[in-house]
Amino acid sequence: MSAKLRVAVLISGRGSNMAALIEAAADPDYPAEIGLVLSNRPDAAGLARAAEAGLATAVVDHRAYADRAAFEAALDARLVEAGIEFVCLAGFMRLLTDGFVERWRDRMINIHPSLLPSFPGLHTHERAIAAGVKLHGCTVHFVRTEMDSGPIIAQAAVPVAPGDTPDTLGARVLKAEHGLYPLALALVAGGLVEVRGDVTTVIEGLPVATEEILVAPTIDLRG
Repeated sequence: MSAKLRVAVLISGRGSNMAALIEAAADPDYPAEIGLVLSNRPDAAGLARAAEAGLATAVVDHRAYADRAAFEAALDARLVEAGIEFVCLAGFMRLLTDGFVERWRDRMINIHPSLLPSFPGLHTHERAIAAGVKLHGCTVHFVRTEMDSGPIIAQAAVPVAPGDTPDTLGARVLKAEHGLYPLALALVAGGLVEVRGDVTTVIEGLPVATEEILVAPTIDLRG
């Protein structure tokens, strides 16, 4: 393994979380490097953003394959060809099969716009407002075969303000995502997170306070 963890970022659209990861990885002290930005859509705006940053990009268009198995075989081959050690899903809008998830078990993470296990799936901001919760947020977690599940690495909470709409709340959560994802990847790439069963242990470090939110990595105190 290289001194820095070699990461692929998988996107399907604009890649705003990808951009946050690119910015973080530009720091020479950051423990991960982005070796590839890959999309299943040739028109994904994030591909141009990645190319402008001087990163390698690739497209594996799911529409060119007869089924998910064939698509994922091509996807896996492209990752292996690029020497990728770890995968970050950043708005990658394809459900992955159990086989692919297990192939990259504990080497693939995702960011989800809610405080999991609350509000898995879509329309999280609408559902949070409808439920009347006072805190909403985002979660970075290791990917498992069940959608939006897996050991939680870190979460960031934001308040739900009176009069919030899904758009205003979503903008607040997205800002939190842009701080959370680079931190979570740094924890993993720096060897500070260990997966034990269905939870993670942060081997070193404490919760990190930012200007607006508390980013608190999950700590398993059961030993």
